[in-house]
Amino acid sequence: MSSHPAHAIPPEGVALRRSLGRMRRLLELVRPYRGRAALSLVTLVVTTAATLATPLFSKFAIDRGISRGNRHELVLWVLAFITAAFVGYGAQTAQTYLNGWVGQRVLADLRKRLFAHIQTLELGYFEHNRTGKLISRLTNDIDALEQLVTDGVTSLVQNSVLLLGTAVLLISLDWRLGLATLTLFPLMVLGTALFRIRSTRANRRMRERLADVTAHLQEDISGMRVVQMFRRERQNATLFAQTSDSYRRANLRTVTLNAIYFPFVSLLNAASTAIVLGYGAKLYFDGQITEGTLFAFLLYLSSFFEPIQSLSQLFNTFLAAAAALDKIYEVLETEPQLTSKPAAIALPPIAGRVDLDGVRFGYGLDGDEVLHGIDLHVEAGQTVALVGHTGAGKSTLIKLIARFYDPRVGTVKIDGHDLRDVDLATLHGQIGIVPQEGFLFATSVRDNIAFGRPDAPIEDVRAAAAAVGADTFIEALPSGYDTLVAERGAALSIGQRQLIAFARALLANPRLLILDEATSSVDIATESVIEEALETLLADRTAFVVAHRLSTIRRADLIVVLEHGVVIEQGTHEQLLDRRGRYFSLYDDWVEAIA
Repeated sequence: MSSHPAHAIPPEGVALRRSLGRMRRLLELVRPYRGRAALSLVTLVVTTAATLATPLFSKFAIDRGISRGNRHELVLWVLAFITAAFVGYGAQTAQTYLNGWVGQRVLADLRKRLFAHIQTLELGYFEHNRTGKLISRLTNDIDALEQLVTDGVTSLVQNSVLLLGTAVLLISLDWRLGLATLTLFPLMVLGTALFRIRSTRANRRMRERLADVTAHLQEDISGMRVVQMFRRERQNATLFAQTSDSYRRANLRTVTLNAIYFPFVSLLNAASTAIVLGYGAKLYFDGQITEGTLFAFLLYLSSFFEPIQSLSQLFNTFLAAAAALDKIYEVLETEPQLTSKPAAIALPPIAGRVDLDGVRFGYGLDGDEVLHGIDLHVEAGQTVALVGHTGAGKSTLIKLIARFYDPRVGTVKIDGHDLRDVDLATLHGQIGIVPQEGFLFATSVRDNIAFGRPDAPIEDVRAAAAAVGADTFIEALPSGYDTLVAERGAALSIGQRQLIAFARALLANPRLLILDEATSSVDIATESVIEEALETLLADRTAFVVAHRLSTIRRADLIVVLEHGVVIEQGTHEQLLDRRGRYFSLYDDWVEAIA
């Protein structure tokens, strides 16, 4: 008994339907270029007609010219043959160019669309998906579509027409020899069906393993400093070798299937040629066919089996493209969990009052709750220090304030506006964040500082750098503000990177600033410079600071102590010390640590 209900579609059928549906969506990207695509189809028809005509012209040249000794007929059909060859050459050249022109633009559009969509996804998506696999979607998987979109569709049409046209012409030239030639066709169909089934699984597995290789490379190269520091080169090389071998085995499976199938097609081609030579020679000796017909049959045999091989190779291309397209559309069809409502209002310039009422939150739908009923009210212009042991919920809290996540229960408001009711772009445009490690892009120092204000004049960039004390070391760089920094700013010290991050935040002039342990990695010598920078940075704006530095904490207008996702104390530095509670204990620990 079948394991599927009578009305159900087997998983393979569902997957095929989904892939075909996504292929149709891919073809929709051709619409802006339909003029050139249509011209490409015209050249395809001309190329196919020329290919089918040349064996027929050869037959007429032999039968009507050579066999009859008629030079006029021979010259006429030879000229027709040459003309068809040149017409086919010109049409095929135009077809190849047009296919490539349209295909490359379709791929570029898809890559830009995918990248734009990735940027709309919430922070949680990137925390749960490896960066390397997303890079693989934008590179390896889109590259896998290249052959399909540049010549795959036209190849499918052309080879299908060639196959059908050749079969019709074989029967038309001589139905007996034509039927004898086609006796091996059912065997070809059976072999192709088996090849299709096995190749589908093999190609999908190969795409998955390739994504693993890319992800492994990205992770290890990004963390090379840690790898070398802990002498993990040999172990990492072993792990990468295992991942690479897994991809090799998956790839070898497809190679093995190709090694069996395509020689099988060549074997059938040779068998058909033997049938034509044997049975065709008998018909010729019996005077039932001409030399030209026999010669045309031999030429058409090539035209019959070449399309079959091309279609089989195209199917392999289709499988790889379908597997890649599935991965791409898995990303494209991922709906952002954080979006602006259709009726969202534009957040007006904010004063900076922040209110959290009964906020509860946990990561994921089924994740454990990490914040338990947070109530917090911050006046505009206040600096709030969030303190507590690791895992207390400090970073989670500021992610909610920046609306990287929405609370499960309760509300987060700025100036009385529930963040779920305001447009995200107008919210994020008024919030600045400086993380623990200042992320720098592989461009100039000036561009990194002006990241939030790309049109800022150099005078403003210099003023922002000077305000946070970064101008001295920047001027000492080989090209000053035009110095190109390495990826992630690896050529600069941690303190220098952080000062540039401060200058970036200051130039953007956010109304609400978040410092997520932004001073924890800075050395003591740089701390005094940053202390002055913070005075400038925090002035006249609301700020939330996650910090362990006593100097930063003592400066705060409000200190909030969190423990296990609950606010257990809040007040000024002096008030909390007088209470001799949890903050007093933490303060003693910090004093001892720097004593």
